[in-house]
Amino acid sequence: MLIHLMPLAIGFFLDLLIGDPYWLPHPVRLIGKAIERGERILRKACPDTERGLLAAGTILGIVIPLLALLIPAGILFAAYRWKLWAGIGIETIMCYQILAIKSLKKESMKVFWELKRGSLSGAREKISMIVGRDTDHLNEEQIAKAAVETVAENTSDGTVAPMLFMALGGAPLGFFYKAINTLDSMVGYKNDRYLLLGRFSARTDDAANLIPARVSALLMLGAAMVLGMDWQNGYRIFRRDRFNHASPNSAQTEAVCAGALNIQLAGDAYYFGKLYPKKTIGDEEKPVSYEHIWDANRLLYVTAFLCLAVSLAIRAAVITMIGVWQ
Repeated sequence: MLIHLMPLAIGFFLDLLIGDPYWLPHPVRLIGKAIERGERILRKACPDTERGLLAAGTILGIVIPLLALLIPAGILFAAYRWKLWAGIGIETIMCYQILAIKSLKKESMKVFWELKRGSLSGAREKISMIVGRDTDHLNEEQIAKAAVETVAENTSDGTVAPMLFMALGGAPLGFFYKAINTLDSMVGYKNDRYLLLGRFSARTDDAANLIPARVSALLMLGAAMVLGMDWQNGYRIFRRDRFNHASPNSAQTEAVCAGALNIQLAGDAYYFGKLYPKKTIGDEEKPVSYEHIWDANRLLYVTAFLCLAVSLAIRAAVITMIGVWQ
């Protein structure tokens, strides 16, 4: 049984050590290209009406995750049938590519270093790479806040959720989740272009993250306790503000992070030149600074290790049950 825990465990540490090299072809980029191509095809094939756009979005939201599930499953089925170690090796690489812990830290810390050296223009450029909001006119505190929010939210989306899916169904289910999450990030906007076409993907992502987001929040509370942060305030803000977001899931970890760091996150933001009113998360006990980006990453890493322990326990239980059923 232990050998089947290796892909997830080794993949986790490979991600921490290597991250995602820019030169290495990445399956999630292929998923993104498939979404772009699928959108173009479906927009041409379906009528430009409310019903047509909803149908196009539903087809896109079903086909892409199914392909992301079935293609890796087929590859692994063939590899495991050939040799056990071939299957273990390929699934390890897949698990490594599904996670994005080091990349999240690396990209957010680029913002940290630009703010630390006092380069506001550099910080705006770096933050624009990892957030969807308009960044051209953000001040130092707004940039730091955006970076902290991104780390907090993606602790769930990029770390805990994919690990939990891999714990339940190996790398194929992990890619299934990544496809759902990538669809939401690409077409799940509530603007004129995607309000109808992206509705199915946005709701599917909400459903897929319903449990992982709450598990992430609990694990982050544990991480705050381990790090000696204000976990009690984290719990208080979590209880109070965990639904202060348009998404039922995004504020779960943001609330814990804001409370543990004694800062206020969220609030109004511009997207595509339009101001969107948003509730705040946490109390404004101190200004958000670049140092809080580092603290958010500390929470990310400890949360990730706690999740690894939980995920390996779940994976062991799943493998045991499969063995019993056989």
